[in-house]
Amino acid sequence: MDAIIQSIIQGLLLGGLYAGVGIGMSMIFGIVQITNLAHGDFLVLASFVSLFVMGALGLNPFLSLIIVIPVMFFIGYAVQTTMLNKVLTRGAEPPLLITFGFSIIIQNLLLYYFTANAQKLSTPLLLKSIAVTDNIRIPIMYLISCLAGVVIILLLSVYMRVTYQGKAIRATSDDNDAAQLMGVNIKRTYGIAMGISMMTAGVTGVMIGTLFNFYPSSGSTYLIIAFAVVVIGGIGSINGTLVAGFIFGLAQVVGGQILGATYQQLIGYIVLLIMLIFRPQGLFSK
Repeated sequence: MDAIIQSIIQGLLLGGLYAGVGIGMSMIFGIVQITNLAHGDFLVLASFVSLFVMGALGLNPFLSLIIVIPVMFFIGYAVQTTMLNKVLTRGAEPPLLITFGFSIIIQNLLLYYFTANAQKLSTPLLLKSIAVTDNIRIPIMYLISCLAGVVIILLLSVYMRVTYQGKAIRATSDDNDAAQLMGVNIKRTYGIAMGISMMTAGVTGVMIGTLFNFYPSSGSTYLIIAFAVVVIGGIGSINGTLVAGFIFGLAQVVGGQILGATYQQLIGYIVLLIMLIFRPQGLFSK
C-alpha cells in the first residue's frame, strides 16, 4: 500500500511538470492554429541555455531563469514575427515545415556545441525529500517542478482574463478578423503569444534539466508528452492542460508501479489512445 501511495504522489508531481510541458503547445495551437514541431527542442534548448549560464556566471538553475526566460521569449517572438507570420495564410503545411526545420537546426547546433554527452543541471535539492511516513517521501525537486507547472498555468489563466494583451490574444483566437477591426495588431499578438509559449518552455526546460539527463536529441520525447497532454486536455484549454498533465503523469507512474517500470511509457500512451477513440476533442475542448 505504501508503494502505491508513493507512486500516486510521484505521478501527481510529475503530472504538474507535464502540464507545464504541454501548456505552450496548447496555447499556440489554440491561438495561432499551428502545430509547433520544435516545441520539445525549444524546451531542451532552454535546458542548455541554463547550463551555459550556470557555467559562465556560476548561478544555480533557479537563478539562471532570470536570463533563460527573457532569452526564450525573444527567440519565440522573433521566430513568429520574422518567419511564421509570413506563411500563416498559405495553409497548414508551411508553418509545419518551418517548425520541423527549427527542430533539426536546434538539435544539430546543440550537438555541435555541447556534443552528444548527457547533461544535467546540478542542484543539491535533487537528493532531498520530505518524510511523510517511514516509507512515504515527497522529493523536493519534484515538488518544486510540479508547483512551477501549476503556477505557470494559473498565471497564464489570470493573464488571459485580466490584462489587455491577454484579452487581445483571446479575441484573436476567437475571430482574428473581428479582433483586427477592433484595433488589435494580429501579427504582433501572435508574436507575443509565441514568446509566452517559449517562456513556459524555458521554465519547464530548466525544471526537467534538474530532474533528468538531457541530450541534444531529447526534444522528441517532450514533444510527444506535450502532444499527449494537449490531446487529453483539449486544444486551447488552459485548465484542461493542467488536468491532462495529472492524468498522464498518474497513468505512467501508477501503471508502471503495478505492471513494471518497462511498461511505464506504454501505459501513458494507451491512455492517450483511449482518449482519441472515445473523446478525440479532449476533456475540456472549446
